Amino acid sequence: MTEPLFLAPVFHEKIWGGRKLETEFGYQIPDGKIGELWAISAHPNGPSTIENGPLAGKTLTQAWADDQDYFGHQKSKVFPLLTKILDANASLSVQVHPDDAYAAAHEAPGELGKTECWYVISAEPGSYLIYGHHAKTREELADMIHSGDWDHLLRKVPVKTGDFVYVPSGTIHALNKGIMVLETQQSSDTTYRLYDYDRTDAQGNKRELHLQQSIDTTTVPSVDPKLDIQTEQKDDATITTFVQAPISPFFSVERIQLNGKLHQTPKAPYTLVSVLKGNGEFTADGKSFPIKKGTHFLIPNQIKAWDFSGDMEIITSEPGKEA
Repeated sequence: MTEPLFLAPVFHEKIWGGRKLETEFGYQIPDGKIGELWAISAHPNGPSTIENGPLAGKTLTQAWADDQDYFGHQKSKVFPLLTKILDANASLSVQVHPDDAYAAAHEAPGELGKTECWYVISAEPGSYLIYGHHAKTREELADMIHSGDWDHLLRKVPVKTGDFVYVPSGTIHALNKGIMVLETQQSSDTTYRLYDYDRTDAQGNKRELHLQQSIDTTTVPSVDPKLDIQTEQKDDATITTFVQAPISPFFSVERIQLNGKLHQTPKAPYTLVSVLKGNGEFTADGKSFPIKKGTHFLIPNQIKAWDFSGDMEIITSEPGKEA
């Protein structure tokens, strides 16, 4: 019998981080401003460790390299997805991410581009995102960046708890203060900063900006993706599909709102699971595993059917054909 792969989170301190990962989720986090929890990761800057079963003690990176039976024998050299929780106690830098081609040409070998998305776990009243820009040409974009004309360049979009935001590579964006999200993304840690509010760290140093890379990689003019969000009732669950192919070639993302029991079969070689509310059980091949708020795990290729039971809100994601 193959078990789900339960994963230990990796925490990252950020200048904009806070303590909600401890107070809201009960994680034992390090001291300091903890902005990111890398929940399901095989990226070299923070690989998750498998906590159970035959692969216990291995990182997800090692499992991807050595144990492809668990992933359906994929061709990608790297595990292609990364799941995080972000706690924006202050605003993140205004930034943009490259696509695969630009990352391959300009970043470390094996680094992917970065298309990502956010499910808003919580947002304080009045919260907003930076999402997109008003420049009509790349020349206008460059002029507005170099002159610091942020009020005219950047678009502000209101956001509330339960919203979903898809952020393709090339999109100028930023989470702002008071927002917590679950992020599903390509496995990349490449960020190009346009603007960081001129803030400094504890040593009085400003963070590095990447103006030319930002100008090179930003989509001009700004384009909003047209999502086809779909909701269905199945068993005792409401399932909302936020994004999938062809809109998103790298991943699909669903929310499961469960009060009772849900039977599922896979639509991809493996499935990533994050429990955001409540508690219950995951059952496969006659064996049950307790799961609760803050649990993250991967359903491997060998599991061909499973049941969720309990009272929970769950986000699942699966790799797309381009992953």
